[in-house]
Amino acid sequence: MKDRLIDCLAFDGKVSIKCISSTNLVEEARKIHDLSPTASASLGRMLTITSIMGYELKGDNNSVTNQMKGDGPIGIVTTVGYSNGNVKGYVTNPQVDLPLNEKNGKLNVGAATGKNGMLYIIKDLGIGSPYVGMVPIVSGEIAEDFTNYFATSEQTPSVVALGVLVDKNGIKSAGGYKISLMPDAEEKEISIIEEKVKNIEPISKMLDKNMTLEEIAKAVTGDENLQIISEIEPKYNCNCSREKSEKSLISLGKHELQSIIDEDEKAEIVCNFCNKRYVFSKADLQELIKNM
Repeated sequence: MKDRLIDCLAFDGKVSIKCISSTNLVEEARKIHDLSPTASASLGRMLTITSIMGYELKGDNNSVTNQMKGDGPIGIVTTVGYSNGNVKGYVTNPQVDLPLNEKNGKLNVGAATGKNGMLYIIKDLGIGSPYVGMVPIVSGEIAEDFTNYFATSEQTPSVVALGVLVDKNGIKSAGGYKISLMPDAEEKEISIIEEKVKNIEPISKMLDKNMTLEEIAKAVTGDENLQIISEIEPKYNCNCSREKSEKSLISLGKHELQSIIDEDEKAEIVCNFCNKRYVFSKADLQELIKNM
């Protein structure tokens, strides 16, 4: 089944909800980076919310980069999202795995992230300097941290839910939703949503039960008549290229490139997002210097 992201309005436009099934793209990330179960849940949650946030940017060349920098053993979790819903990402330590959370029996993403640190959101809208927002990490569980970010930095009351279900074969289900209140939302709608969200199952379990995104969106808002505005198919997609790697080498300058030639006679650049390797021979490097 393909991944989907649906954009909906509930209660006659007073509430926005974006709902995503991201099982395939999270599984692709797990395979590329050989992620442990805990790392799969951590990066999977980040990829899921980043896909939603990328879609919200709309413009073709716009992107959002999210970084969770906590003091936990997983290190830095980095994800990039685009307006077509496509994402890419990586973690510093992909093999980190921890015992299950004693309180709820779930993968202990919070302990892997660490509770001391910052969440950074960098939005590049293609005009001028990127917008950079940052908030302290609240729990390290990611969904709560983004809920806090939207409320404090963007002044948008929101509910974020993210889930990744892992079994021995890989990613069983993954997805999330973001509910945002419009300025004209009334206490009635807010109360309904608060009650629904409080008693709803984790989204990964709902997806594992083969509930559709439409069914999930109705269940979490309590509105059976919500309107679907649009739908896309998000994917894990890295847009690295040899040309971009060349530009990275050129940015080092002639002196540094000559040092690489003298010491190693070649350069190898490995993409953090997809592990693709780009090898530049001595002749390649000399050509770059010649054209600088």
